[in-house]
Formats: sequence, structure tokens, C-alpha cells
Amino acid sequence: MNIILIIMLKYINRNTLRLITNRLLPSSNIITKYVYELLEKDCNLKKISIPVDATESEPKSFIFMSEDALTNPQKLMVLIHGSGVVRAGQWARRLIINEDLDSGTQIPFIKRAVDEGYGVIVLNPNENYIEVEKPKTHVQSSSDSSDEPAEKRERKDKVSKETKKRRDFYEKYRNPQREKEMMQLYIRENGSPEEHAIYVWDHFIAQSAAENVFFVAHSYGGLAFVELMIQREADVKSKVTAVALTDSVHNVWHQEAGKTIREWMRENCCNWVSSSEPLDTSVESMLPDCPRVSAGMCLMTDVWFF
Repeated sequence: MNIILIIMLKYINRNTLRLITNRLLPSSNIITKYVYELLEKDCNLKKISIPVDATESEPKSFIFMSEDALTNPQKLMVLIHGSGVVRAGQWARRLIINEDLDSGTQIPFIKRAVDEGYGVIVLNPNENYIEVEKPKTHVQSSSDSSDEPAEKRERKDKVSKETKKRRDFYEKYRNPQREKEMMQLYIRENGSPEEHAIYVWDHFIAQSAAENVFFVAHSYGGLAFVELMIQREADVKSKVTAVALTDSVHNVWHQEAGKTIREWMRENCCNWVSSSEPLDTSVESMLPDCPRVSAGMCLMTDVWFF
């Protein structure tokens, strides 16, 4: 499996790779598994299960951390991706397919951070639930307790069974990948990106020894950071030194961020946005929060559409 993935991601031409991956992704998530493998083997990160006090039977998620993430006394880097199908270690799956791993994953950020002496924590904000097969419920026919003649009751039951059989056949034809009816079991205290960010802050980042914490947050990850700040304002201000946002979709008005938060963001945050202007050119903003500057290119906007 590993050899096949390496060949696909490194050696097959882009058009062929795009065709193969588009056919395989709905059922296999091979890219996600491969990136997880790289985080552990190439970046030497540890996979940490959450909730930290989860029972054996309850739904779980996980994050990735460097060995020194909680003990590094100087600096800690925290990475948060955007919404959609991406998972820990990815910025945009389409960039992984159309360009390369360096463009679409967080791996270059992680390796440089480690080389420069940072501890690293990689969040996994889209892993909010697990899917399990929905228990089958047996509904007793209402006609069983009626005074209908047995022959009429049998006819009605036969029609009901035939109708269900036709419906099940139609559903299977329409969606052959989904033969079983599934239900979602949400992960405790991690049922949304915002909840996940707060949970990881409370149980890991706030407990770290680092004097200076730095965030890099893309797209919806920026909104999750602002929500974290609203919920833990004093703690964030005391520990976070700077925040790099990329095409962040946060909105200080809709999220009801207070004046003190907006003032802190103006001093400590910067949002690099997709723009044809030269890198770091100031870009006009309608919101009174952090500065917006050009990223000098189109960023990972396609994370929403893959």
C-alpha cells in the first residue's frame, strides 16, 4: 500500500493522478492515510487520542504533536486547517493532487518549525464524529391488533413488503456505495471545529511550558481561533505571541468579538489573502480587526470545492 501511494503522489503525471484519485477517494481516503503516515514517520510527530479521558467504547478523534510540544520552554507552533474534507496535516487536498505534497500539506511548515526549535501541535478540527451502522428497528404492523380479516391483513403486509423492497432497490441503485444506513456519533467536546480548538487549548496548549505560542490558521481555522479567543480571552492573550491567518473567514461582528479582542488582533494577527498584488501589499478590509495583506498568489480556496 505504501509503495502504491508513493508512486501515485510522486511519480505519476498529474492528469493520470487526478483521474485515479478522483475515482478512489470516495471509498478509500488514501491521501489522508498517507499524510498521517508522513506526519508520524517523516515529521516524527506522535498521534494523541482525544478526549484524553475517553472510555474504550466511546467515539474518539486525535491530534498530532512533536515530542517536545508540552515541554519546550521557548516556543510552540499550532497549525489549524480549514473546513471540508481535509484532515490533520493537510491544507487543501486538490493542491496535493494537482501540485504536490509541499503545496497542499502542512509538512513543510512542520519541518521548518522543528528545525527552528519549535514544539508543534497539529489540530484535526474536521474529525468531529464517527459513522456506525444504524440499528435496525422492527416496527410492528398496526394491523396486527385490528379486527381486519386475516386475508386482508396478509394482502396489506405483502404490499408493504413489496413497496419497501422497491424502495431499497432504488436507493441501492442511486447510491451503490451506501448499502447500509449509517448514523453519526459525535465525539465528546469535539463535535465542531470550534469545540475542538477550545478542547485542545484547555488540555494541551494551555498546559504547555512554552512562553510564546504561535498559530497558523487557514480559512475556517481562523474563525475557530477567533472563537477560541472569545471563550478564553485572558489565557490566549497571556500565551499567544502572534497569529498568521491565510484567507481566514472569521468575522468579528458575526462572532461578536469584543473591542479588546479586536484591538489585540490588530497588534498580533495578520491575514494573508488571495490577491494578484505583490506579496505583503496592504489589502483593504471592511472589518476593524487584523491587517489584511496580499499573499502574492491565489491561496488554497479550492479546499471548499473538492
